Amino acid sequence: MHGTCNLSNKDGGFVLSDEKTDSICADGVFIEIKKLGANSRRIRSKIGIEAGLDTVWNILTDYEKLADLIPGLAVSRVVEKKDKFARLFQQIGQQNLPLGFKFHAKGVIDCYEKDEEILPNGKKRELQFKMVEGDFTNFEGTWLIEQFDKGKREEESQTTLWYLVDVKPKMWLPVRLVEGRLSKEIKLNLSCIREEAKRVITAFTSL
Repeated sequence: MHGTCNLSNKDGGFVLSDEKTDSICADGVFIEIKKLGANSRRIRSKIGIEAGLDTVWNILTDYEKLADLIPGLAVSRVVEKKDKFARLFQQIGQQNLPLGFKFHAKGVIDCYEKDEEILPNGKKRELQFKMVEGDFTNFEGTWLIEQFDKGKREEESQTTLWYLVDVKPKMWLPVRLVEGRLSKEIKLNLSCIREEAKRVITAFTSL
């Protein structure tokens, strides 16, 4: 899975595609960007992780530790926590965009922790989120973890982590200026989660 990822037009949307592997970037992160409207996008991304669902889930839901784990996330603070629900305040550090724009997004995000679902050959679990206040008109989506190796021990399992999000910045900021930055951040975030899962599994097996 090597090659250069290029942005190409496909059926009215935009797809990050690799010349050799068709939508798989060199580091194993798949990203697709689809145009939903004049200033909105749908981003689908995924990464394979050599760890079980529970390990990945625990990383995603350790909300306040996310700021230590993900370089671009300056703040991740739990405002309210209930059973299977968390309200977070998150802030992305300032970033430079084309045409001299400066961008640092912040907002209040509601997270809904769905129950684990058992599949014929594995299991899956979703973490749904929606920005209820902040710098986007719309920012909502799902973290989806799928594990298809039922019966294996946690340290021997493999999962696919999906990040699916619909985004629409406020009108002062054209989405075309932030979609590339968002793609890079998503790619980095997924890679960081993969590395943290690897660290957790390594620490567990060394005990």
